[in-house]
Amino acid sequence: MGGQPRHWLCHDEGKLEECKDFFKTLYMFIYFLGTYLKPHVAILDGITMGGGGGVSIPGTFRVATDRTVFATPEVHIGFHPDAAASFYLSHLTGHVGEYVALTGEKLNGTDMIALGLATHYFMSGHLDLIDERLAKLVTDDPSVIDSSLAQYGDMVYPDKKSIVHRLEVIDKCFSHDTVEEIVDALESEAASSNEEWCILALKRLKEASPLALKVSLRSIREGRYQTLDECLVREYRMSMNGISKQFSHEFCEGVRARLVDKDFTPKWDPPALEYVTNDMVDAYFAPLGDSEPELKLPIESREAFV
Repeated sequence: MGGQPRHWLCHDEGKLEECKDFFKTLYMFIYFLGTYLKPHVAILDGITMGGGGGVSIPGTFRVATDRTVFATPEVHIGFHPDAAASFYLSHLTGHVGEYVALTGEKLNGTDMIALGLATHYFMSGHLDLIDERLAKLVTDDPSVIDSSLAQYGDMVYPDKKSIVHRLEVIDKCFSHDTVEEIVDALESEAASSNEEWCILALKRLKEASPLALKVSLRSIREGRYQTLDECLVREYRMSMNGISKQFSHEFCEGVRARLVDKDFTPKWDPPALEYVTNDMVDAYFAPLGDSEPELKLPIESREAFV
């Protein structure tokens, strides 16, 4: 989502149209990158969130570094992980995608390699080697590019705090059908283990928008059975419904609390999970209607990415 949320908070109808154009352009670009027939290399050297992840992760090669910080923190501003996040998170091992989507935990470059979000790892100071090597290649053979990146890449291993050491517990807690059940499972795990990561995960869940949590869980679960284009069309629909204020003011309130006033005390509505109804969640996934066109992707000419 980049630096746009403050801008989108404006109630001016012209700004809302700019917002819609932004989403449409971003999602179209992600689709073109994700279905591009020739390999390309994305360098994730720094903060990789929202649209940054969307234009990088669906591609062929993703190079993480010691400076990489990846997260999908949208639930904390009353939104949902978008820009193809429901596609690539849902295809991670087990239920770690649900965990990342609902907690917004930050992952480093080593974690991204371990989870498959990145394909290669370089120390930031060695990135010039990529430019020099790739500039000399006269090929679009993925295997040649892969071996070239591997030749100059750095070896890294997850430390003791890495997410890879708790995948089994994450699967156990985040495989449940509802957010309420996930919270209950985490509370039981925290009580029995007193693990810091579990306590922090619970804290993040309780700080997030209850409505956004339920919307995001459903989005990830649907993404597991959809192609890239199907996820983008659905996410566009969810985004338009989420910012329209017709169903909810969660996005505006989340942006106000975290990015504008910075009081970090959002007044979520509904204020708790038990008050979020199925109808409220369904509204985010509802067709846009005649007055608001759906996202049209060139799927006839570009094969859908499975």
